[in-house]
Amino acid sequence: MDYLQAFILAVIEGLTEFLPVSSTGHMVIASSFMGIGKNDFVKLFEVAIQLGAILAVVVLYWKKFFDFSKWQFYVKLIIAVIPALFFGYLLNDFIDETLGNPVFIAVVLLLGGIVLLFIDRFFNNQTIDKETDISNVNAFKIGCFQVLAVVFPGLSRSAATIIGGMQQKLTRHAAAEFSFFLAVPTMCAATGYKLLKGYHLLNTENIKLLLFGNLIAFIVAIIAIKSFIGFLSKHGFRIFGWYRIIIGVVLIALYYSGIEINVI
Repeated sequence: MDYLQAFILAVIEGLTEFLPVSSTGHMVIASSFMGIGKNDFVKLFEVAIQLGAILAVVVLYWKKFFDFSKWQFYVKLIIAVIPALFFGYLLNDFIDETLGNPVFIAVVLLLGGIVLLFIDRFFNNQTIDKETDISNVNAFKIGCFQVLAVVFPGLSRSAATIIGGMQQKLTRHAAAEFSFFLAVPTMCAATGYKLLKGYHLLNTENIKLLLFGNLIAFIVAIIAIKSFIGFLSKHGFRIFGWYRIIIGVVLIALYYSGIEINVI
């Protein structure tokens, strides 16, 4: 992997991690076109640069994350992340198998896109607009929706948790923000686990690439998060649904045209 390839993957991570479009699907396509997807360090890189995206959330919402007097906020995040950690560990072999199946990822992208086309019609009586009004039960149920994204790569963690939030009567704005908050412990756990497993790959050059990738992902994620909140509040999910369908079709077309698809 060179710095241009690292830059491209980091931009994709920063743009797609918090949007309901599946960063996994985009990484599959990008690494396939660049011919680098089978490299072990690339697989580590694609997960580890999530740290940059995580930092973007913490910086943008620093008052929320560092107001230790409101301990209920941390309790909600802990409660919400438990289902994903439990089932992620329990179903690790199944998850690895589905990550190796580009057609499975493409189908999940397509189906998720169809759901997003109609999601605004499903939930049109939302009453919770602030994080402080989210109960521990609400948080746990949203965390259960996140499990779907862990088990089914291509679904999008962001899409699953936002839909879960709206199912719990959160407004689009509140659901998106809680999805961002929940990403921090979830992605920290996933990234930490991946780094522990792949620490032997961390030579000097690879560490430089990781630092560079995290910096780019951080900058792009800040822009993406700010833009997404405003766009979602005004326009809803429909455009993301069509976009997911297009990406799913592209991935299937690549696979059946004989082009080698490198999976994460």
